Amino acid sequence: MKEAAILGTGSWGTALGVVLADRGLDVLMYGNNKDCAADINDNSQNSYYLPGMDLPKNMSATVDMKDVADKPLILLVVPSQVARSVLKQLKEVGIPEETIILTCNKGIDPESGKLMQATVKEFFPENPTAVLAGPSHAEEVASRKATAAVIGSVDEDLSAKIQEIFTLPYFRTYTSTDVIGIEIGGVVKNIFAIAAGTADGLGLGDNSKAALVTRGLAEMTRLGMAMGGKRETFQGLSGIGDLIVTCYSLHSRNNRVGRLLGQGKTLQEAIAELNQVAEGVPNAKNAYELARKLNVRTPLIDEAYEVLYKDKPCAQALKELLSRNPRSEAD
Repeated sequence: MKEAAILGTGSWGTALGVVLADRGLDVLMYGNNKDCAADINDNSQNSYYLPGMDLPKNMSATVDMKDVADKPLILLVVPSQVARSVLKQLKEVGIPEETIILTCNKGIDPESGKLMQATVKEFFPENPTAVLAGPSHAEEVASRKATAAVIGSVDEDLSAKIQEIFTLPYFRTYTSTDVIGIEIGGVVKNIFAIAAGTADGLGLGDNSKAALVTRGLAEMTRLGMAMGGKRETFQGLSGIGDLIVTCYSLHSRNNRVGRLLGQGKTLQEAIAELNQVAEGVPNAKNAYELARKLNVRTPLIDEAYEVLYKDKPCAQALKELLSRNPRSEAD
């Protein structure tokens, strides 16, 4: 494979472009921001999302979806709330049935309630698809710092093919057939990252964050298994791995939103200050509704939903979490 396209010119899409370019592929990024595309083409920079980072010369950008239609590998890296509209555009220009579509975004389609792989299959039922996830901040990947990720597909030959592409001295990938488990981990960890940031903003310590991450993992596992995911997936890179990195790192956009909320900012003020998409915000609503549908107990997701969508004070949410009825840890 000599070429690939990336739908989305944000920080994560750009970082994955660096990986593919380092692997020797010619990478074409698609986005609707003409200034961002010009910056990539003219300066080998993405100053808005990854300022100061020099990009490989075999990366370029376009604002015309038709330009990506002939690429054998297409990465979907746009925010989940706009994925449907982008996939619709891709469907309109048309792509061959053998084109591989790799989802690298983490969320639920707000219109249908579907995970990203199912949303892709709605538009491209015949195309081979897979998902890439794991503890991988864009800033560190683009800086070529050691990173591990997981590739999920029901087609093991496809997983192995993609794994070969995403194998570099600084980027190691594993494979899995548990697509649903990988996707649920990516959705839910962003919600817990907001909660972890809130704990930081409230001035709480390591004890509280460790408790939050541990109980968050239990909650993620319950919800994921109810969806058909495997328990061991949540003990891996797309589960506990991604949960740790996004809850503890200041690179995490979701953590920063939570931190601002804990410091007393409104959600609107926090998002404005971040000036980027924090997937945990829409994910909280979608996961809350999913848990209600599946009748799964999700106290952390419930309180995150109340804070984000019902204006519940962070301190009150914390108090209510701690004052729930005692139960067994295994429950």
